[in-house]
Amino acid sequence: MAGAARKSRTRSADPAGRLDLAPPGRHTAPMPVLAIPFPAIDPVLIQLGPFAIRWYALAYIGGFLAGWWLARRLVATASLWPENRSPFPPAAIDDAIVWAALVGILGGRLAFVFIYNFDHYIANPSQIFAVWQGGMAFHGGIVGCVLGLWIYARRNGYSFPALIDLAAIVAPLGIALGRIANFVNGELWGRVADVPWAVIFPGAGPEPRHPSQIYQALTEGLVLFAVLLLIARSGGLKRPGFMAGCFGIGYGLARAFGELFRQPDPQLGFLFAGATMGQLLSVPLVLAGLWLVLRSRRTA
Repeated sequence: MAGAARKSRTRSADPAGRLDLAPPGRHTAPMPVLAIPFPAIDPVLIQLGPFAIRWYALAYIGGFLAGWWLARRLVATASLWPENRSPFPPAAIDDAIVWAALVGILGGRLAFVFIYNFDHYIANPSQIFAVWQGGMAFHGGIVGCVLGLWIYARRNGYSFPALIDLAAIVAPLGIALGRIANFVNGELWGRVADVPWAVIFPGAGPEPRHPSQIYQALTEGLVLFAVLLLIARSGGLKRPGFMAGCFGIGYGLARAFGELFRQPDPQLGFLFAGATMGQLLSVPLVLAGLWLVLRSRRTA
Protein backbone atom coordinates (compact mmCIF):
# COMPACT_ATOMS: atom_id res chain seq x y z
CA MET A 1 0.00 0.00 0.00
CA ALA A 2 1.12 3.50 -0.76
CA GLY A 3 1.71 6.10 1.87
CA ALA A 4 4.18 7.10 4.48
CA ALA A 5 5.18 4.02 6.43
CA ARG A 6 5.04 4.07 10.18
CA LYS A 7 8.06 2.06 11.31
CA SER A 8 7.49 -0.60 13.90
CA ARG A 9 10.02 -1.39 16.58
CA THR A 10 10.00 -4.99 15.36
CA ARG A 11 10.92 -4.10 11.80
CA SER A 12 14.49 -4.41 10.54
CA ALA A 13 16.26 -4.93 7.23
CA ASP A 14 18.45 -7.89 6.32
CA PRO A 15 21.65 -7.61 4.20
CA ALA A 16 19.68 -8.31 1.04
CA GLY A 17 17.46 -5.30 1.71
CA ARG A 18 14.31 -7.27 2.60
CA LEU A 19 12.15 -6.18 5.49
CA ASP A 20 11.88 -8.52 8.45
CA LEU A 21 8.36 -8.12 9.87
CA ALA A 22 8.58 -11.04 12.25
CA PRO A 23 7.78 -10.20 15.88
CA PRO A 24 10.52 -10.41 18.49
CA GLY A 25 11.88 -13.92 18.99
CA ARG A 26 10.64 -15.16 15.62
CA HIS A 27 12.59 -15.68 12.44
CA THR A 28 11.61 -16.14 8.84
CA ALA A 29 10.86 -19.70 7.84
CA PRO A 30 13.38 -21.68 5.76
CA MET A 31 12.80 -21.94 2.03
CA PRO A 32 10.75 -25.05 1.22
CA VAL A 33 11.94 -27.55 -1.35
CA LEU A 34 8.73 -27.05 -3.35
CA ALA A 35 6.51 -24.01 -3.70
CA ILE A 36 3.45 -23.23 -5.76
CA PRO A 37 3.86 -20.39 -8.28
CA PHE A 38 1.13 -17.80 -8.13
CA PRO A 39 -1.56 -18.59 -10.74
CA ALA A 40 -1.63 -15.99 -13.50
CA ILE A 41 -5.17 -14.68 -13.00
CA ASP A 42 -5.95 -11.28 -14.43
CA PRO A 43 -7.69 -9.21 -11.71
CA VAL A 44 -9.72 -7.61 -14.54
CA LEU A 45 -12.32 -10.02 -15.89
CA ILE A 46 -13.50 -7.85 -18.78
CA GLN A 47 -12.01 -4.64 -20.18
CA LEU A 48 -14.19 -2.55 -22.49
CA GLY A 49 -12.24 0.63 -23.24
CA PRO A 50 -12.00 2.61 -19.99
CA PHE A 51 -14.64 0.38 -18.36
CA ALA A 52 -13.27 -2.59 -16.42
CA ILE A 53 -15.06 -5.34 -14.54
CA ARG A 54 -12.80 -6.60 -11.76
CA TRP A 55 -13.03 -9.80 -9.77
CA TYR A 56 -12.94 -7.74 -6.57
CA ALA A 57 -16.04 -5.80 -7.57
CA LEU A 58 -17.79 -9.01 -8.55
CA ALA A 59 -16.98 -10.43 -5.11
CA TYR A 60 -18.80 -7.52 -3.48
CA ILE A 61 -21.76 -7.83 -5.84
CA GLY A 62 -21.91 -11.61 -5.45
CA GLY A 63 -21.71 -11.35 -1.67
CA PHE A 64 -24.59 -8.90 -1.46
CA LEU A 65 -26.74 -10.88 -3.92
CA ALA A 66 -26.14 -14.15 -2.07
CA GLY A 67 -26.88 -12.43 1.24
CA TRP A 68 -30.07 -10.89 -0.15
CA TRP A 69 -31.32 -14.25 -1.44
CA LEU A 70 -30.57 -16.14 1.78
CA ALA A 71 -31.96 -13.38 4.03
CA ARG A 72 -35.26 -13.46 2.14
CA ARG A 73 -35.41 -17.23 2.56
CA LEU A 74 -34.77 -16.98 6.29
CA VAL A 75 -37.38 -14.26 6.78
CA ALA A 76 -39.92 -16.33 4.83
CA THR A 77 -39.39 -19.28 7.22
CA ALA A 78 -41.64 -18.25 10.10
CA SER A 79 -40.74 -21.25 12.28
CA LEU A 80 -37.22 -19.84 12.79
CA TRP A 81 -38.48 -16.73 14.60
CA PRO A 82 -39.99 -15.99 18.02
CA GLU A 83 -43.59 -17.15 18.31
CA ASN A 84 -43.21 -18.67 14.80
CA ARG A 85 -43.79 -15.25 13.27
CA SER A 86 -41.40 -13.39 10.96
CA PRO A 87 -40.51 -9.88 12.21
CA PHE A 88 -41.00 -8.28 8.78
CA PRO A 89 -41.97 -9.28 5.22
CA PRO A 90 -39.29 -10.66 2.86
CA ALA A 91 -39.70 -7.54 0.70
CA ALA A 92 -38.18 -5.47 3.52
CA ILE A 93 -34.83 -7.12 2.78
CA ASP A 94 -34.70 -5.44 -0.64
CA ASP A 95 -34.19 -1.97 0.84
CA ALA A 96 -32.31 -3.16 3.92
CA ILE A 97 -29.53 -4.66 1.78
CA VAL A 98 -29.09 -1.32 -0.01
CA TRP A 99 -28.68 0.55 3.28
CA ALA A 100 -26.27 -2.08 4.60
CA ALA A 101 -24.23 -2.06 1.38
CA LEU A 102 -23.90 1.70 0.96
CA VAL A 103 -23.15 2.61 4.57
CA GLY A 104 -21.04 -0.54 5.00
CA ILE A 105 -18.79 0.33 2.06
CA LEU A 106 -18.47 3.88 3.37
CA GLY A 107 -17.53 2.61 6.83
CA GLY A 108 -15.01 0.15 5.45
CA ARG A 109 -13.35 2.80 3.34
CA LEU A 110 -13.17 5.43 6.08
CA ALA A 111 -11.78 2.90 8.56
CA PHE A 112 -9.06 1.94 6.08
CA VAL A 113 -8.19 5.59 5.48
CA PHE A 114 -8.04 6.65 9.13
CA ILE A 115 -6.71 3.46 10.75
CA TYR A 116 -4.53 1.74 8.19
CA ASN A 117 -3.13 4.49 5.95
CA PHE A 118 -3.84 7.88 7.50
CA ASP A 119 -0.49 9.51 6.63
CA HIS A 120 -0.90 8.75 2.94
CA TYR A 121 -4.47 9.98 2.65
CA ILE A 122 -3.96 13.12 4.71
CA ALA A 123 -1.28 14.01 2.16
CA ASN A 124 -3.52 12.95 -0.77
CA PRO A 125 -7.10 13.77 0.29
CA SER A 126 -8.41 13.48 -3.29
CA GLN A 127 -7.80 9.71 -3.09
CA ILE A 128 -9.91 9.12 0.01
CA PHE A 129 -13.00 8.11 -1.95
CA ALA A 130 -11.14 6.41 -4.82
CA VAL A 131 -12.48 3.02 -3.77
CA TRP A 132 -11.72 1.55 -7.21
CA GLN A 133 -8.04 1.72 -6.27
CA GLY A 134 -8.65 -0.72 -3.40
CA GLY A 135 -8.42 -0.34 0.34
CA MET A 136 -11.21 -1.47 2.66
CA ALA A 137 -11.21 -2.38 6.36
CA PHE A 138 -13.72 -5.08 7.26
CA HIS A 139 -14.09 -4.01 10.88
CA GLY A 140 -15.15 -0.59 9.64
CA GLY A 141 -17.50 -2.26 7.19
CA ILE A 142 -19.20 -4.08 10.08
CA VAL A 143 -19.78 -0.79 11.90
CA GLY A 144 -21.11 0.78 8.69
CA CYS A 145 -23.51 -2.10 8.00
CA VAL A 146 -24.85 -1.99 11.55
CA LEU A 147 -25.35 1.78 11.31
CA GLY A 148 -27.10 1.46 7.95
CA LEU A 149 -29.46 -1.21 9.27
CA TRP A 150 -30.16 0.86 12.40
CA ILE A 151 -31.17 3.84 10.26
CA TYR A 152 -33.36 1.63 8.07
CA ALA A 153 -35.02 -0.02 11.08
CA ARG A 154 -35.73 3.36 12.71
CA ARG A 155 -37.19 4.83 9.52
CA ASN A 156 -39.51 1.88 8.90
CA GLY A 157 -40.36 0.64 12.39
CA TYR A 158 -38.69 -2.75 11.98
CA SER A 159 -36.85 -4.79 14.59
CA PHE A 160 -33.19 -3.75 14.61
CA PRO A 161 -31.98 -6.90 16.44
CA ALA A 162 -33.73 -9.07 13.85
CA LEU A 163 -32.04 -7.18 11.02
CA ILE A 164 -28.53 -7.50 12.44
CA ASP A 165 -29.18 -11.18 13.22
CA LEU A 166 -29.96 -11.74 9.54
CA ALA A 167 -26.92 -9.75 8.46
CA ALA A 168 -24.74 -11.81 10.80
CA ILE A 169 -25.78 -15.08 9.17
CA VAL A 170 -25.26 -13.98 5.57
CA ALA A 171 -22.15 -11.80 6.01
CA PRO A 172 -19.63 -14.70 5.92
CA LEU A 173 -20.68 -15.45 2.34
CA GLY A 174 -19.42 -12.04 1.24
CA ILE A 175 -16.31 -12.41 3.40
CA ALA A 176 -15.41 -15.69 1.68
CA LEU A 177 -15.81 -14.17 -1.79
CA GLY A 178 -13.83 -11.09 -0.79
CA ARG A 179 -10.90 -13.16 0.49
CA ILE A 180 -10.85 -15.19 -2.71
CA ALA A 181 -10.74 -11.91 -4.63
CA ASN A 182 -7.78 -10.84 -2.46
CA PHE A 183 -5.99 -14.01 -3.57
CA VAL A 184 -6.80 -13.37 -7.23
CA ASN A 185 -5.42 -9.84 -6.88
CA GLY A 186 -2.24 -11.18 -5.26
CA GLU A 187 -2.69 -8.90 -2.24
CA LEU A 188 -2.79 -9.30 1.55
CA TRP A 189 -0.49 -12.30 1.27
CA GLY A 190 0.75 -14.42 4.14
CA ARG A 191 3.99 -14.65 6.04
CA VAL A 192 7.02 -16.56 4.78
CA ALA A 193 6.34 -20.30 5.11
CA ASP A 194 7.85 -23.70 4.43
CA VAL A 195 4.58 -25.62 4.02
CA PRO A 196 4.17 -27.62 0.78
CA TRP A 197 1.30 -25.38 -0.37
CA ALA A 198 3.22 -22.12 0.11
CA VAL A 199 2.80 -19.68 -2.78
CA ILE A 200 5.27 -17.25 -4.35
CA PHE A 201 3.25 -14.06 -4.78
CA PRO A 202 4.29 -11.45 -7.35
CA GLY A 203 5.47 -8.32 -5.59
CA ALA A 204 6.09 -10.16 -2.31
CA GLY A 205 9.69 -11.16 -2.95
CA PRO A 206 11.10 -14.59 -3.86
CA GLU A 207 10.09 -16.31 -0.60
CA PRO A 208 7.10 -18.70 -0.62
CA ARG A 209 4.31 -17.53 1.67
CA HIS A 210 1.17 -18.80 3.33
CA PRO A 211 -1.90 -18.31 1.08
CA SER A 212 -3.52 -16.62 4.06
CA GLN A 213 -6.34 -15.25 1.92
CA ILE A 214 -7.53 -18.83 1.36
CA TYR A 215 -7.19 -19.63 5.06
CA GLN A 216 -9.36 -16.62 5.86
CA ALA A 217 -11.89 -17.44 3.14
CA LEU A 218 -12.36 -20.81 4.83
CA THR A 219 -12.33 -19.79 8.51
CA GLU A 220 -13.92 -16.31 8.44
CA GLY A 221 -16.14 -17.30 5.53
CA LEU A 222 -17.32 -20.83 4.87
CA VAL A 223 -16.76 -22.40 8.29
CA LEU A 224 -18.27 -19.44 10.15
CA PHE A 225 -21.23 -19.41 7.76
CA ALA A 226 -21.89 -23.12 8.28
CA VAL A 227 -21.74 -22.74 12.07
CA LEU A 228 -24.04 -19.69 12.13
CA LEU A 229 -26.56 -21.28 9.78
CA LEU A 230 -26.65 -24.40 11.98
CA ILE A 231 -27.21 -22.25 15.09
CA ALA A 232 -29.97 -20.30 13.33
CA ARG A 233 -31.77 -23.47 12.28
CA SER A 234 -31.46 -24.75 15.87
CA GLY A 235 -33.38 -21.80 17.31
CA GLY A 236 -30.77 -19.02 17.34
CA LEU A 237 -33.10 -16.53 15.67
CA LYS A 238 -35.66 -16.91 18.44
CA ARG A 239 -33.41 -14.86 20.76
CA PRO A 240 -33.03 -11.33 19.32
CA GLY A 241 -29.40 -10.30 19.07
CA PHE A 242 -28.05 -13.80 19.69
CA MET A 243 -26.94 -14.47 16.10
CA ALA A 244 -25.24 -11.08 15.87
CA GLY A 245 -23.38 -11.91 19.07
CA CYS A 246 -22.30 -15.29 17.74
CA PHE A 247 -21.00 -13.61 14.60
CA GLY A 248 -19.00 -11.08 16.60
CA ILE A 249 -17.37 -13.82 18.65
CA GLY A 250 -16.84 -16.16 15.71
CA TYR A 251 -15.48 -13.59 13.29
CA GLY A 252 -13.25 -11.97 15.90
CA LEU A 253 -11.67 -15.29 16.83
CA ALA A 254 -11.35 -16.45 13.22
CA ARG A 255 -9.77 -13.14 12.18
CA ALA A 256 -7.31 -13.23 15.07
CA PHE A 257 -6.34 -16.77 14.06
CA GLY A 258 -5.94 -15.86 10.38
CA GLU A 259 -3.70 -12.94 11.28
CA LEU A 260 -1.15 -15.44 12.65
CA PHE A 261 -0.42 -16.40 9.04
CA ARG A 262 -1.00 -13.05 7.29
CA GLN A 263 1.78 -10.55 6.69
CA PRO A 264 0.99 -7.32 8.60
CA ASP A 265 0.38 -4.16 6.62
CA PRO A 266 3.85 -2.73 5.89
CA GLN A 267 2.96 0.77 7.09
CA LEU A 268 1.88 -0.62 10.49
CA GLY A 269 3.87 -3.78 11.13
CA PHE A 270 3.41 -5.49 14.50
CA LEU A 271 1.85 -3.41 17.26
CA PHE A 272 1.10 -3.93 20.95
CA ALA A 273 2.59 -7.19 22.30
CA GLY A 274 3.40 -8.32 18.76
CA ALA A 275 -0.26 -8.24 17.68
CA THR A 276 -1.43 -6.97 14.31
CA MET A 277 -4.03 -4.26 13.78
CA GLY A 278 -6.54 -6.89 12.65
CA GLN A 279 -6.10 -8.78 15.92
CA LEU A 280 -6.41 -5.65 18.06
CA LEU A 281 -9.58 -4.57 16.27
CA SER A 282 -11.06 -8.03 16.81
CA VAL A 283 -10.92 -7.68 20.60
CA PRO A 284 -13.81 -5.17 20.90
CA LEU A 285 -15.75 -7.18 18.33
CA VAL A 286 -15.51 -10.33 20.46
CA LEU A 287 -16.46 -8.36 23.59
CA ALA A 288 -19.46 -6.84 21.82
CA GLY A 289 -20.46 -10.31 20.68
CA LEU A 290 -20.28 -11.66 24.22
CA TRP A 291 -22.41 -8.77 25.45
CA LEU A 292 -25.06 -9.45 22.80
CA VAL A 293 -25.16 -13.16 23.60
CA LEU A 294 -25.57 -12.51 27.35
CA ARG A 295 -28.16 -9.81 26.69
CA SER A 296 -30.16 -12.13 24.45
CA ARG A 297 -30.33 -14.71 27.25
CA ARG A 298 -31.91 -12.16 29.58
CA THR A 299 -34.50 -11.10 27.01
CA ALA A 300 -35.35 -14.62 25.78
